Amino acid sequence: MTHGPQDVMTLDPTTMNVVSRVAAGSHLNGRLLFDGGVLVQGELSGHIVVRGHLVVWHDATVRGRLSVHGDVYVFGKLGDTDAPEAATSVECSGMVCVAQSGRSNATLLARRLQLYEGADVKGAFKTLRAGEIVPTLQDALATATP
Repeated sequence: MTHGPQDVMTLDPTTMNVVSRVAAGSHLNGRLLFDGGVLVQGELSGHIVVRGHLVVWHDATVRGRLSVHGDVYVFGKLGDTDAPEAATSVECSGMVCVAQSGRSNATLLARRLQLYEGADVKGAFKTLRAGEIVPTLQDALATATP
């Protein structure tokens, strides 16, 4: 059996300004602000603002309300498999990419959605229209629920 060429996603943390990391085995929860990109290898939940790119690594889980001022790359899980998709929402000013290993059970708002073969996406996707922006930091934190 012949397979077609595989999609390849190359990430450069330095170029992407990924300056924060939630290490494997870590659980971070609450109202969180990351000034720059973040690599999640553990668990991250709550009301989260990322002023940069968000990378959800293979064994990582991210849940809650997220406002991302960059792109989102999903190799792990967005939301919980058994939770309602509305329990996790992502507002992204750029593109959401879900890799072959990625699982999303969330409501997504972004300029573009890119799915790789094998990606598992459940939940609504809404396109961010020209001129629309994700909520500003002050707006997002002011409307967050504890």
